[in-house]
Amino acid sequence: MAVTGPAELLATWEAGLAQQGSGRALLLHRAARPEAGTDELLSVPLGERAADLFALRRALFGERMQVTIGCADPDCGEAMEFELDAAGLGARPRLPEGGLRVSEGEWSLEFRLPAPADLDAVASRAVDAEDARRLLGARCALSAVRGGRAVEREELSRLPEAVLKRFAEAAEQADPAAEVTLNVACPECGTATPAELDIAAYLWTELDAWARDVMLDVHLLASAYGWSEPQILALSPLRRRYYLELCADV
Repeated sequence: MAVTGPAELLATWEAGLAQQGSGRALLLHRAARPEAGTDELLSVPLGERAADLFALRRALFGERMQVTIGCADPDCGEAMEFELDAAGLGARPRLPEGGLRVSEGEWSLEFRLPAPADLDAVASRAVDAEDARRLLGARCALSAVRGGRAVEREELSRLPEAVLKRFAEAAEQADPAAEVTLNVACPECGTATPAELDIAAYLWTELDAWARDVMLDVHLLASAYGWSEPQILALSPLRRRYYLELCADV
């Protein structure tokens, strides 16, 4: 992966200020895969996007991640801080030979893995978690046979809960990085606390902090030397820090 330059990263950050979760995730994915169009980025499996974002994160900020979560026990609520080695995170999807096929009772179906566009569409229509599972299953179903009869497209919106459960299990096995869940034992009370690691949200928080630090650097160096923003961003981080130290010594 080619590491995106500081000017491009600042542009990504600036554009993301007006966006929310899914919009920021798309901007970050575009930074990770600049040669891909929007339709392609929205159509890749969720684990593929996560793998790209983990790779971008490693290229920009390294493999060590600082994570803070609260204990799940309401009587404890201890804030837990720990360092995570992200080198092994972000595995790419592994579809079984023949595709994602599910059989349950009289049903036999073929699915594709959920993509970001599916989550956006489901989020805008679903009224509850059960409705979301049904809508996602209908969007991802490629073909279905029930009792030896091919199922019409409109019938896919009424898939049984048992079929949807089989689909969720098969998708999780084929695309484990689509949802990364940490299980951390509280050092105070011992309660096991599950926490989802949303790499897009985590990376955006890091990018936001980085961008604000860089803009402060630009302000200080422009004030001291009269350089333009492009000139300052063209400096390596080491040289930029050295000039800042010289400014502080004056």
